[in-house]
Amino acid sequence: MGCQRTDCIEKPLSNLFEKFGRIVGTYPVWFFVITLIVSGILGGGFYFLKDREDNDIERQFTPRSGPSKIARAFVKENFPNDDAEFSSQRLYEEGNYASIIVVSNDKSSILCTEHLKNIIKVNDKVKDISVDVDQRELRFSHLCAKTNGQCVSNEILEMIDFNASRIEQTNMTFPLYTHKSRQIFLGSAIGGVQVNVKSEVKSAKAVKLFYFLESHTTRAEAWLKEFQRILSDERDNENIKVFYYTSQSKQEEIEKHTTDGIPLFSATYALAIAFSVISCLRLDNVRNKVWVAAIGVLSAGLAVLSSFGLMFYIGIPFVITVANCPFLILGIGVDDMFIMVSNWQKTNVKDPVEKRMAHTYKEAAMSITITTLTDVLGFYIGLTSDFLSVQYFCLYTSTAIIFCYIYNVTFFGAFLALNGRRERSNRHWLTCIKIPSENPKECSNGYSMCCVGGNYDKATGTEKEQPINHFFKKYYGPFLTKPWTKVIVIFIYAGYLAASIYGCFQIQQGIDLRDLAADDSYVIPYYNNDRQYFSTYGPNVMVIVSEKFPYWDKNKRSELHSCMDDFKKLQFITDDLYTSWLDYYEGYAQSTHLNIDDEIVFSANLFLFLNLYPDFKQDVNFTSNAIHASRFFIQTVHIVNASMEIEMVNSLKETAEGCSVVPLMVYHPAFIYYDQYAVIVSGTLQNIGVTTAVMLIIALLLIPNPLCSLWVTFSIVSVIVGVTGFMALWDVNLDSISMIILVVCIGFTVDFSAHISYAFVSCKKSSVNERVVDALYTLGYPIVQGASSTILGVVVLAASKNHIFRTFFKIMCLVMLFGLIHGITFLPVFLTLFTSNSEKQNGDLKKDFKSGVMPQMKLDKKCVACDNKIFVTDHFCNDKHTICTQKTHICVIQNKNNLSHAIWATDPDCP
Repeated sequence: MGCQRTDCIEKPLSNLFEKFGRIVGTYPVWFFVITLIVSGILGGGFYFLKDREDNDIERQFTPRSGPSKIARAFVKENFPNDDAEFSSQRLYEEGNYASIIVVSNDKSSILCTEHLKNIIKVNDKVKDISVDVDQRELRFSHLCAKTNGQCVSNEILEMIDFNASRIEQTNMTFPLYTHKSRQIFLGSAIGGVQVNVKSEVKSAKAVKLFYFLESHTTRAEAWLKEFQRILSDERDNENIKVFYYTSQSKQEEIEKHTTDGIPLFSATYALAIAFSVISCLRLDNVRNKVWVAAIGVLSAGLAVLSSFGLMFYIGIPFVITVANCPFLILGIGVDDMFIMVSNWQKTNVKDPVEKRMAHTYKEAAMSITITTLTDVLGFYIGLTSDFLSVQYFCLYTSTAIIFCYIYNVTFFGAFLALNGRRERSNRHWLTCIKIPSENPKECSNGYSMCCVGGNYDKATGTEKEQPINHFFKKYYGPFLTKPWTKVIVIFIYAGYLAASIYGCFQIQQGIDLRDLAADDSYVIPYYNNDRQYFSTYGPNVMVIVSEKFPYWDKNKRSELHSCMDDFKKLQFITDDLYTSWLDYYEGYAQSTHLNIDDEIVFSANLFLFLNLYPDFKQDVNFTSNAIHASRFFIQTVHIVNASMEIEMVNSLKETAEGCSVVPLMVYHPAFIYYDQYAVIVSGTLQNIGVTTAVMLIIALLLIPNPLCSLWVTFSIVSVIVGVTGFMALWDVNLDSISMIILVVCIGFTVDFSAHISYAFVSCKKSSVNERVVDALYTLGYPIVQGASSTILGVVVLAASKNHIFRTFFKIMCLVMLFGLIHGITFLPVFLTLFTSNSEKQNGDLKKDFKSGVMPQMKLDKKCVACDNKIFVTDHFCNDKHTICTQKTHICVIQNKNNLSHAIWATDPDCP
């Protein structure tokens, strides 16, 4: 099937870039210096870096419009916290607290006398912690959350009266234990429990202690910091291990590691320079492009400096996810540099620098413009995400890509022109002293190696072909276009696709809050032990009646009980730990012989009941003799991973919506983070879908072949499926962080596929196999260079202690690997299979060759014959020029009127 070329936009843009390249080549110093000045001015924005840091976990890593935030606002308004009667299960926020997990270090139970003595010592040490605030010494007893005027204590110690030896006389039951006529829930106090048939505790592996503080933030923060300092010095003994945590830990950890990427970026920058220099290293002392490579990396660094500085000036928050941006920009900038250098090397070395720059920009600038447009628009689409961390990452990165593009065509292009002037005057790459182009006969070979240069391909007038380019042209390209090779590639692709799809069905959702801390943080072992020993009992969830309801109506009340029973029937809810003020009120009414089916009696006695049971006073919004809202509590069990959290939240919400008698909502402070599960998949699919559609439109407009534009889109989808599937197999979850990098995936996939597709459709050869070989010859090496430099750019992140950076490394490696394979293997094969040869060109050429004489034509460029096709290059023919190739041979004879005849012959020597 033939393809209609659509170059109505591409052609004028190419001509525009050709003119701009000539301007840059004419005035390179101005472009070079102005860019440095602008970078310096914008870089001053880094003065505001500390002021712009914003790593509030809830704000950055949870959906802005999450339903749980709406539920929390409702709970806060209707059930405000009572500082005089503290209840941890009734908090609408996490609150201020410190926590300790003590684990038995041997096979004995943590509830033995010896271990409990050590635990009581740790508890006393914590209670003795004091801080100076406003010139006052404040101890735990001054700052603790209180009930009935007393600090909320740890009931596991209170029930033995803080006397370890009394544990021997205590027949403790689990999870409920009755102490002094009061039931105590031990599910969150002891873990790793073994019980007998009577539910009596035989042994336990861990004890968890809580120290709740008042809501006064400043004083609580000071005490919690001192708690961390004291506990960090606490040494495990041979019997127990102590792990600690505070309500500030998550926030402190992520703030501590926001700038961890700076030293990593320094190492990355050094690696990128080394790789670029080695890639651009030439043995020719004139054609050597060491400085060009270094300036190319510097250009990417200046783009980061300028874009970040601009963001800091205008007050855009800097979050930890943005710290990944410089690694990405470095890869993009170096990739574009290799494309520019590759096209520069294909220009005639004898042409003026301005003309070489014009030709370079006409070919290379168009290619990098396509990839820049797709990248930037992809990131701008990411601004619609419901996660602020994603939005800020996309804003910083898209701005940096724009600067990277501008600096590539100005700053780097200017230096390329300056370097071209050095080459044109045949000056040494290091000393800039003029050197001979050929070794004088009287000089040694050693002199030739260090003091001779400027060689080039005399047949084409271009720089000599690099060995890797020769590999793509003579070996890899012809090998890839063989029929049996194509069959093998198709089978390999089928296996890749099957493994990818399988992985997509294995992917886990959501970000684990422990992953926001560094590997060596004290938070990690606390989380691990908490999950190991205390995951049996999950969140104690509020079920909220969100509007006025006739509780006195017996039938309505029965329907409400039925709705509550639906919650109890869920597989992860235990009905033994259901807390209901209404059930207690009904029991109270029955014991006092009250007829609460009467509205007046119900309301008149409710106030007295709530005074008798002060905890329930916080569960009923009873004002103006009416109940505006009330809440009940259900206990979840066996919530050990993200999949169970998703199932739990969805089931609870579906059950709440299924209650027809009254609107219900479910809430727990942890649900603020669980909201991500509701939007992470749909948001990712939406971003990928819209971005891919935009990429298709841009490709259709700028790649002059509709079918090849569709293949670019196919590559995007294929790589995304592969990256998603294999990141699941590599234990990477789909969360707000990986969502960002999947958007990046689209941009890099476009880079690989668009370069090859554009080179393929721009090729003038008639055979699709020849066009693929030519595209690989032209851009195969720059693409391999770009992928390699990006992998080198992120490889240092593998050594990071931060999960966010390691996640970036894993996914970027997958993106680069799969994008590269698609760009130089899968896509070229598919292009040959689904694109037809140019029949018209072949027919016309064969028709003209029958007579042995090509039509007379105005000759202003040299005609080169290769495989029955004429190519046009940028230099004039001589009076008589003979081009001989393996298959066809053309003599081009120019007369005084600049008219020529091309005579075709099969004999190796032209007639």
